Amino acid sequence: MPDTSNVPVARAGAEVAARLAALSGARVVVTGGGGLVGSRLVALLRAAGADVTVLDRMDAYPGTTRSLFGLERLGARVVVGDVCDRAVVRNLFAGADRVVHAAAYADVAACTRRPDIAFRANVQGTQVVLEETARAGAGRLVLASSAAVYGDGEDAARGPQEFREDQPLVPLSVYANSKLWGEHQTRLILGGSDTEYTVLRYFSVYGDPQVPKPGSHSWMVAWLSMQARVGRPMRLNGGGVQVRDLVHVEDVAAATALALVEEEAAGRTINVGTGVPTSVREVAELIAPHFPGSRCITTPRPEGDPLGGYAATARCRALLRWTPAIAVREGVERYVRWLAATPQAVPDWLTEQAA
Repeated sequence: MPDTSNVPVARAGAEVAARLAALSGARVVVTGGGGLVGSRLVALLRAAGADVTVLDRMDAYPGTTRSLFGLERLGARVVVGDVCDRAVVRNLFAGADRVVHAAAYADVAACTRRPDIAFRANVQGTQVVLEETARAGAGRLVLASSAAVYGDGEDAARGPQEFREDQPLVPLSVYANSKLWGEHQTRLILGGSDTEYTVLRYFSVYGDPQVPKPGSHSWMVAWLSMQARVGRPMRLNGGGVQVRDLVHVEDVAAATALALVEEEAAGRTINVGTGVPTSVREVAELIAPHFPGSRCITTPRPEGDPLGGYAATARCRALLRWTPAIAVREGVERYVRWLAATPQAVPDWLTEQAA
């Protein structure tokens, strides 16, 4: 059995764990399994008895941050490699029963700065994964997409909007556009094959051990918490009016695992969110009491930063037979407590900026 001591394993609950028992002995490949969601998913799959292989470049985070995910203690086979490397992907997918494609250049600002890298990782890499999944005859692929595909929704002037899976999509960034392309391509390649697929649109994922990246404007809970901890003002881009549906990483991992086994999810696109809108300013207000003397400042709204909205959750409840378990207040408090207990998680570049 894997050593899960000191590893952040998702609290899936007994009922969810019972359904995931269907994966016992299944061979599952998780691309991007070394990241925040991927490592939590691997923990769940291993707890269910699945034989898990991770394919990840392992370069999205520095080694000090990557070690916080605890992947090496979960008993999965870890292959350091690139989804664009067809030979590697073909070799790993041979005999796979299930595939989760979570590998991506997953940062809005970074994709805007380097669309060439975004194209290679999110478009070329996804094409390779889809073709090799079909070739291997895997039973199902779950594609990790993003709520970024909704952009500002149908009428941003109305205020916070509920985003429905069947509404028109108007991506505002390179990242969002690459994710939408991946959704379309998944349907085109796998729709007529023997491999089932499910597309999951993750809303704003947060939770320990998430660590922000320099130059990014994503991941508000981590960003604002760490700014307050090092004594910097919490930066509210555009005044913090943007709305996010904050969904805890443990819940995202549970939904992703269930998408591998739930029959009704085949061929469907499903939001993974709480259905509760929370403004960025409200996130700062939840964090502030934990850091006496903290303050907020207003900064310009970055390019490609959507006003946002919240998830329509009826399809998730019906098809995955599941709802998120961790409310925003609880999740933020858990993150702040984790940060207090793990001060080394604050990246050096952020500490240096504060100094």
